[in-house]
Amino acid sequence: QVRMVARLTADGEEIEDGLVWRVFWHPPGERRPSLIATKTEARPTFKLGAGDYVVNAALGRAHISRRISVGGDVPEPPVEEFVLNAGGLRLKALVAGLEAPSNTVSYAIYSDRDQTDNRKLVLSAARPNIVIRLNAGIYHIVSTYGDCNATVQSDVTVEAGKLTETTVTHSAAKATFKLVQRAGGEALPDTQWTIQTPQGEEIKESVGALPTHILAPGSYTVIAKSQGRAFQREITLANGETAQVELVMN
Repeated sequence: QVRMVARLTADGEEIEDGLVWRVFWHPPGERRPSLIATKTEARPTFKLGAGDYVVNAALGRAHISRRISVGGDVPEPPVEEFVLNAGGLRLKALVAGLEAPSNTVSYAIYSDRDQTDNRKLVLSAARPNIVIRLNAGIYHIVSTYGDCNATVQSDVTVEAGKLTETTVTHSAAKATFKLVQRAGGEALPDTQWTIQTPQGEEIKESVGALPTHILAPGSYTVIAKSQGRAFQREITLANGETAQVELVMN
């Protein structure tokens, strides 16, 4: 019988909720260790035979793995203590000085740069105002408002045992597109849309009569395809603008 406990910091209280424990054993002759037990209690007790095991304790995206050795019969179950060295991160997103609805913003969390100057994706599609548990360290955040290129990037430091709160401010414009046979006419259905930068980098593709997209302020090339023909228009969008962009078939 081996009992497990976990703390956020070495001198912190025991974690009471949200833990997932996994015990792995490496069978002789096998290439990889096997998962032999999983529990979600705060202080689980595992019945293990004598030998060496790897135990992983996870709280959200924060986790720690280490090896333990189990001996023979002992009068009292040994207690293995795990210190996650973890904290929390909560992001708040502002648009035009107001808090953005949580369903309009998502963000990705990346690790700090490694020795090869690369980052690893830790979590994608995170929502604002939700506490994400992470190991202490420096993280890179990419927050996206809408479904295109209205992004903000920021570095944050998560400290063990603390909640880090960070706020990002998005600049964006909202544009609705339509292809018409004459100015002010009805939008043509099933139009294929491509939004590009002036340098030709594709930002967004969509299909529909009146697609609406949130874009970073700047200049764009808009291409509409319908009935085997293509129509193009250059536009410039300002921060906070709500635009109706009409392309006329000529």
